[in-house]
Amino acid sequence: MGVGGCLVVPWRCLVVLCLRLLFLVPAGVPVRSGDATFPKAMDNVTVRQGESATLRCSVDNRVTRVAWLNRSSILYAGNDKWCLDPRVVLLSNTKTEYSIQIQDVDVYDEGPYTCSVQTDNHPKTSRVHLIVQVSPKIVEISSDISINEGGNISLTCIATGRPDPTITWRHISPKAVGFVSEDEYLEITGITREQSGEYECSASNDVAAPVVRRVKVTVNYPPYISDAKSTGVPVGQKGILQCEASAVPAAEFQWYKDDKRLVEGQKGVKVESKAFFSRLTFFNVSEQDYGNYTCVASNKLGNTNVSIILYEETTTALTPWKGPGAVHDGNNGTSRRAGCIGLLPLLLLHLLLKF
Repeated sequence: MGVGGCLVVPWRCLVVLCLRLLFLVPAGVPVRSGDATFPKAMDNVTVRQGESATLRCSVDNRVTRVAWLNRSSILYAGNDKWCLDPRVVLLSNTKTEYSIQIQDVDVYDEGPYTCSVQTDNHPKTSRVHLIVQVSPKIVEISSDISINEGGNISLTCIATGRPDPTITWRHISPKAVGFVSEDEYLEITGITREQSGEYECSASNDVAAPVVRRVKVTVNYPPYISDAKSTGVPVGQKGILQCEASAVPAAEFQWYKDDKRLVEGQKGVKVESKAFFSRLTFFNVSEQDYGNYTCVASNKLGNTNVSIILYEETTTALTPWKGPGAVHDGNNGTSRRAGCIGLLPLLLLHLLLKF
């Protein structure tokens, strides 16, 4: 449907009759366009949805009657409005220009518009095509998804606009480079944990700024222990064993010594677990605390474990080695003087032998 609310006659013969009556065209006289005496054809008018479109028709002093038509509907005839649509208004009706304006343009306004004039009892027409551009809009996009590592996913992003928007997918990741897809659909087979994160769909058609929407992809995988080291602690000191693991969903941790599970609240021991690590703290290490400990990390996809040893660390006091050439602090000056006196006879003997 074009500009709404116009007086539309469905029968072509009646429309032609109305136009002939409007311009007092004698029967049998054809409606012509492209006459050399008529102003050149108008350029197409391009506007964005929601803006106003101005349709201009150049006339001269030979013109006696003018009208604007949209398909078979008369919008304006001279100063008389034949259209009930309040968005259509007359801008100018002078000796040189006859123009109308369509406000708040929508896609159904797109199409051909005709300026018809009466000169010397001969009607002539000029046509302009109204093009309506529409900003891109994403109308459908995949929901956030959770999938196990190694699975396949398909993401969809549907957008509308005029002209048709270009759709691209991009992985929002420091390691990702460029676009991962230039299509409405993004297919990933054998997905890895490095491919988890947010994927951004962008729709653009140069009418307005691109519109973007994001989909979060969560890749589940079993625990992997990334760091665990044995620790040496002297008796009576504080000791800490730590176990770090990467997993999605986050791992649950358990500690064992031999076959006995260690729990929070056990005397002298504290078990502290966070999303990606667990810490076993001994506040006052005793001989009975030394030995082999096992850290177990598990989630719904599997489990893994590692052995960590808490061993006794002994500290040995180092005493200065007093050997030849050693300098003793207590008799520092005396020792140096004695050394000098002992060397003096040898120096005198050496000088005598030279002579």
